[in-house]
Formats: sequence, C-alpha cells, structure tokens
Amino acid sequence: MGNAAGVRRDFDALEKRRFQAVRLWEQGLNQSEVARRLGVARQTVARWVQSYRAGGKDSLRRSGRAGRKPLLTGTDRLRLTELLLQGPESLGYRTPLWTCPRVGHLMQQEFGVEYHEGHVWRILVSLGWSPQRPVGRARERNEAAIRTWKRRTWPAIKKKPERKAARLSSSTKVD
Repeated sequence: MGNAAGVRRDFDALEKRRFQAVRLWEQGLNQSEVARRLGVARQTVARWVQSYRAGGKDSLRRSGRAGRKPLLTGTDRLRLTELLLQGPESLGYRTPLWTCPRVGHLMQQEFGVEYHEGHVWRILVSLGWSPQRPVGRARERNEAAIRTWKRRTWPAIKKKPERKAARLSSSTKVD
C-alpha cells in the first residue's frame, strides 16, 4: 500500500513497531492477535518473528536510508547555492537565467556529477530555487510598434460577428 505521495516514512516508528510486535509475541500472543493490535498484516508479523528468531534484535533494527545516496554532498549543495547566486554570466552565459540544462552543466563542471536535466529541477526546488525558461523574443523587437499594432491595427482588421436576429421569447420552442 505504501505512503501517500510526498509523505516520508518514519523509520524510528517502524523500528519501534517491530520491537513491540516481538515483545507481544514473546508474552504469548499469537501472530494474528499481534497483527490486529498493531494494525499490520499477519504475514508481516510472521516475517518479523522469523527474522527475530534467525538474527535476534539486531535483525529488527532499521537498515538506514531508503534509496540511492545523493551524488551531491551537503557541502556540495551549499557550494552550488553560492555558485547560483553568482549568476550564469559568471559561467559565460549571456542571459541571467538559470535553466535546468545550465545548472546541470554547472554541476558537471564543478562537482563532476552528472544529473539528467529532468532531475535538476528537483535539486533546484530543494535548494529553494525555481528553474527558469528563457522567453523566446527577438532582440530587435520594437515594443512601441507592437503596442500600436495591437491597439489600432488589429481591431481595425479583426472580423466582427454579424448581427443576429432578435431572439424568440422562448429559445426552447420549435416553430
């Protein structure tokens, strides 16, 4: 069943529950009763008891973090924040936007760590940053001419709906 999205597992609470299950089992309760009291499946209690019999209390202890260890250490993440604050111009980019590919390039260059650019945004968000996308606009744009065109030229050439006949008193009646 697992946890809801975004909810982290409490490894300490899970370990306490395993030890509590073994204590209850040692007091003479059967596995079904232990499972009912702790709100877990009977098969789970059976697995814990089997592990306890084979390896003792050490086999019930938490095994540590789940998943792969991060490639960037805590100090690397602090250094990355410092480098991001310097701006992308310091890396040779012409625009002041940190896009995911740029941040990925920075991490590969500075730390020798290569992340897929689709995952870089997660690192940015965890650091309190937001990935940005450059706006695709030509540098030669004439903003005043664009405003004039939108206000004067476009309304003049835009098609207007034709006038409709007067509505009937009941639009649901068929004549």
